[in-house]
Amino acid sequence: MVFAGMNYLAILVAAIAAFLIGGAYYGVLGKPWMKAARIDPKDARMSPMLFVISILSELVMAFFLAGVIGHLGDGQVTLWNGVVSAFFIWLGFVLMTMIVNHRYQGFNWDLTLIDGLHWLLAIIAMGAIIGWFGV
Repeated sequence: MVFAGMNYLAILVAAIAAFLIGGAYYGVLGKPWMKAARIDPKDARMSPMLFVISILSELVMAFFLAGVIGHLGDGQVTLWNGVVSAFFIWLGFVLMTMIVNHRYQGFNWDLTLIDGLHWLLAIIAMGAIIGWFGV
């Protein structure tokens, strides 16, 4: 199997899309998320460093997702394969990690549902963009 390569513009656009999705998503679900995460709104502080960490982390995620999708081989970096690969990564690794962490941390399922849906949307968008751009 031949590694199909990576499209660095697709990786950048995918990371930016995931960042924007997160901003919109938590902009709408911020209050329920804070309640689920046991954060008192009056104590919440949004440091600019959180945004830097977020976008850098999403760049790393998009890079490695592009690597996974690229391993499908020549001609296989498609929108559909990007979405399917992203879904498998989300279900098998992201969601399962969150479930374990949230249970050990004593959080309720509402936090897992809110965060899990966010990451599903973000990773599916990344996979779709990477697949759509191709190599």
